[in-house]
Amino acid sequence: MASSPPGTSGLKSGLGNRQMTMIAIGGVIGAGLFVGSGKAISTAGPGVLLAYIGVGALVVLIMRMLAEMAVAHPETGSFSSYANRELGPWAGLSVGWLYAYQWCVTIGFEAVAGAAIVNRLLPAIPSWLAALVFMAALIAINLVQVSSFGEFEFWFALIKVTAIVAFIALGAAALLGLVPGFDSPGLANLTAHGGFLPEGGTAVLLAALAVFFSFFGTEVVTVAAGEAVDPVHAVRRGMNSVVWRILVFYIGSIFVVLALLPWNSAQVSESPYVAVLQRLGIPGAPVIMDVIVLSAVLSCLNSGIYSSSRMLYALAERGEAPALFTKVTRTGVPAWSVLAASSIGLVTVVANYFLPTEAVFNFLLDSSGAIAVVVYLCIAVTQFRGRRRLERQNPGALTIKMWAFPHLTIAVVIGLLAVIAGMAFNADSRHSLLLTLAVTAVAVAAGVVHQNRTRARTTERSTSTSEEKL
Repeated sequence: MASSPPGTSGLKSGLGNRQMTMIAIGGVIGAGLFVGSGKAISTAGPGVLLAYIGVGALVVLIMRMLAEMAVAHPETGSFSSYANRELGPWAGLSVGWLYAYQWCVTIGFEAVAGAAIVNRLLPAIPSWLAALVFMAALIAINLVQVSSFGEFEFWFALIKVTAIVAFIALGAAALLGLVPGFDSPGLANLTAHGGFLPEGGTAVLLAALAVFFSFFGTEVVTVAAGEAVDPVHAVRRGMNSVVWRILVFYIGSIFVVLALLPWNSAQVSESPYVAVLQRLGIPGAPVIMDVIVLSAVLSCLNSGIYSSSRMLYALAERGEAPALFTKVTRTGVPAWSVLAASSIGLVTVVANYFLPTEAVFNFLLDSSGAIAVVVYLCIAVTQFRGRRRLERQNPGALTIKMWAFPHLTIAVVIGLLAVIAGMAFNADSRHSLLLTLAVTAVAVAAGVVHQNRTRARTTERSTSTSEEKL
């Protein structure tokens, strides 16, 4: 392996437009949509649609801000690099490490979740073995070359997208009375069981907290921009399409569930998509959904290894992570970064076999639970500062602009602070928020120390140079 020279990137442009398009489209569909939506529905009833619309609008605005910065300066470090430039090295280091940490924990969680699905489908295969196979396979894929990651992500995303589109089409046919043996309820289920807001407005806000984290991963396409063949075009198209992706995939599919079945039925709370398929008489519905969720889990694993490794690489290039992470293979893969990104997942899998891991695993999940809010808040503040600078220095770079700036940017910051406040007042999420804030405080402290040391070294070199000239 070779180390990339300072100031240059050893990564290679191996992601084509086809792969980048599917990474962008599939990035918004996580396993949380298929699994976590049942809890959100049981919390707020049909009013959960308002939660998805509100949170979806917030995420659309955040992605628009990120698109503005990414199109102007496509970089592998994405928002971490932008924060470093606009807010200071302390911000770039802290948000970069937090993002990498979030994905590292997610990798372990998704490996265990995917293994549980395999064990349910094929009981003869122990869950630890399935998890180990998943980890080994996807690490190997990410170590080959970036196009390998892109190709596998293309097919994983295609399965998710096809499944969601087919589900919505089938649901629309059922609502129109076109499915044999099923009497369409029309829109009656949206108001027939306690009204549209059966649990009140507060329940919608609580559901919004759960919904918020299911959107995490939409930003992956901007992280991949540094290795795209045509980064500006790919990011522009991917971010511009985020509106219809959220409308169709999330709001469209949840609407189908709520319209076809009573929101308070046990089947909907447990697994809404399986409940709809079974009600429509689709044979093998649980198995079909298990396969789809498994593809979503593997997609998340694949994206997690990639995103975390590239963030570690970008941090190392700026001297904010071990220099070892800048070493790349002949095919342009930061191998040590890939292995480091996979480390928590591997430890989780091994510990899952030898030790009871519930306490450690719960700590990892809780301590990373609200990092998405911190990352999005950093994106908003960075865009606010960066937009002002670009307007003064290089207005031509603003080929994509945040709508109604600065008003909507400020509104997003207020919305994100409201999410944090909601987590603080909600007993179910308060513990996770406190642990996340503790981890964030450690990352920020490390960033401040690094920045001060860097400035001190720069001052010493400047002083030495001046004395030599005298």
